[in-house]
Parts: sequence; structure tokens; C-alpha cells
Amino acid sequence: MRAGTSSHPTRYWRRLDDGRVQCDVCPRACRLKDGQQGLCFVRSAEGGEVVLTTYGRSSGFCVDPVEKKPLNHFLPGTPIFSFGTAGCNLACKFCQNWDVSKSREMDTLADAASPQAIAQAAQRLGCRSVAYTYNDPVVFLEYAIDTAVACHALGIRSVAVTAGYVSPGAREDFFAHMDAANVDLKAFSDDFYHRLCGGHLQPVLDTLVYLRHETKVWLELTTLLIPGENDSEAEIDRMTKWVVQALGPDVPMHFTAFHPDWKMLDHPPTPPATLTRARAIAMTNGVRYAYTGNVHDSAGGSTWCPGCGARVIERDWYTLGEWRLDAQGRCAGCGTPIAGVFEARPGTWGARRMPVRMAG
Repeated sequence: MRAGTSSHPTRYWRRLDDGRVQCDVCPRACRLKDGQQGLCFVRSAEGGEVVLTTYGRSSGFCVDPVEKKPLNHFLPGTPIFSFGTAGCNLACKFCQNWDVSKSREMDTLADAASPQAIAQAAQRLGCRSVAYTYNDPVVFLEYAIDTAVACHALGIRSVAVTAGYVSPGAREDFFAHMDAANVDLKAFSDDFYHRLCGGHLQPVLDTLVYLRHETKVWLELTTLLIPGENDSEAEIDRMTKWVVQALGPDVPMHFTAFHPDWKMLDHPPTPPATLTRARAIAMTNGVRYAYTGNVHDSAGGSTWCPGCGARVIERDWYTLGEWRLDAQGRCAGCGTPIAGVFEARPGTWGARRMPVRMAG
């Protein structure tokens, strides 16, 4: 299929007895008549099939630091080629990327690129990996998988930045092509997911357990803490205890700050102290690598050895400083292995953000 075409065949759907088609890529199971779109807006019914309308079309391309995804334990300091399309299969009222993920304007998709063109651009720009981000790659699964295949052929890894709201069959197919994932664990109550996201918590937890125990995908978690909604000590306590019990202590957790946006302009920004408190609760409950994100906090953004307590990776925003890991990814002081995907030396990309225009 050429980049820029209006529709592309998909998998994970079935015809229903009443003439509609059901999309099975995510738990929403949208049932569509011909011409209707799913809640994600980008998967629609055409000719008795479900098609993807954004294949080969992107809202933009950019080279970022991998720490911005955020991934702190996956090839630190290296550049990552980032892109997304439009649409999302959740309806989060607090979406921080609403101009892309909630877009119903195809004009948003100004850049066209085939999977092979993306892989070649990433290679040309010296990127070690490609991130499927900005909106949720689950909704452009076929485009993401084809791009991951093209990237792997050139030795470039693939990273999913996702909410993990995906059905079992599609989940296995999608993550079979991913090398790392940052999953947005939005809260630890079904009420929050239902009321503010139009979804449910359990499918996300199922995805996390699957990733941790059934795949080799490197996994990190992010939770955006919203004042008065999911930032109570009790909820963070329950969440972090579940992570340690169900996923293990080595899955890094990132606590990030909300700013008023989209349909939640009535909530105040998250105080930095809330993130610091969440990090402390996580570490008390056994999370070995807990981070504060999108605030200036070198201590909360750095990696500390769980063995001797020494700082092994210093971070200031997205810039790396002191590096005290040996070539095998162990603490240079006490030899404790640090969980992650590390190279003998860190990258030197820093905090740069470089937008990229594609030729097509």
C-alpha cells in the first residue's frame, strides 16, 4: 500500500449477523455500519471490512532523546525517531496531546511516509530506535508493525508509547514487533478509567502482566498525577504495591505532572511535591527505580543503585551527567546489576529536539 492512500486493510475484525462489522483491536469492540468510524476515528467500516485510514500518514516526525518517551533504562542518551498519526481509542478528558490524539481533521496528517522511508530516515539520522507515540499506536497497529519490520531489517529498534488498551490477539501481534514500551498506567481505579477515560482498568493491567511475563519487551510505566483525581497516597500505595507484586520490583515507574488541558481546565497543575511523595511511596513499597518526570528534579530524575545507594546515572531533564555503570550495566561501585537495556557507553544526544520533514 502506498503511503498517503486513504485506507489500508486491517486485521482483528469480524462480520456480524446484522450486517455490521466489529473491530476487535481493542476492548471497545466498536460495531460499525458501512461508512461509520470507531471511537478512535481512524478505523472505519468500508465495503464490509474494517480499514485503517491513516496508514502512511503522520502528524509529524521528530528526533527526541529517548528519555522523553519516557524511558530511563533503554539505551540512555540515544536519539529516537518519533512519529504518530491521529486518533485514540480512549477519551481522556485530560489528554496532554489532544490536538493530535483527538484530531478528526485529516489535515493534521501533513507528512506522508512509508514504513521503509521511516526506517531509512531513522538510520540516516543516527537514531537507535523509532517511537510510535503522540497518539496511541494500537489504533494504527498495521502501520506500526510494518514500520517495525522495516526498522528491524536495518538494526533499528522499536518503542511503543501506549495506554495498553488493546485486545489479547492484537496485543500479541503488536508487541511481538516491539523492543520496549512505556505504558501509561493512568490510575489505579476503574472509576477513574470509566469516568475520565471512557475505558476500564483491567485490560490495561492484563497488558502489563502479559508484557512483563510473556514477552522480552523492556517495560516502563508512566502515571500522570492529577490533583484530586488519582494523586492520593492511598491510591499510589495500592498501585505501587500491585506493580511490585504483579510485575516485580525492576519495572521503572515515572510520576509526571498534569497541566490543565483539553476538557480539564478546572484542575490546578500538579505540585512538584506530589511527584516527590509518589516516588517515595513507590520506593517504600519496593519499586527499585521510581522517577519524577517533567519537573526540574535531578535527584528524582536520576537512577540510584538499589544495592549501595550510589547514583549510577545522573539526569537533569533529558541531559545525562555522571555515569557509573560498567560495560555490563552493573553499578561501578558495588557490582549490583541495574535492570535495563544498556550499552557500554551512554549516548550523547542530550535534550535536543529536532523536527524532521519527510520527502514522502
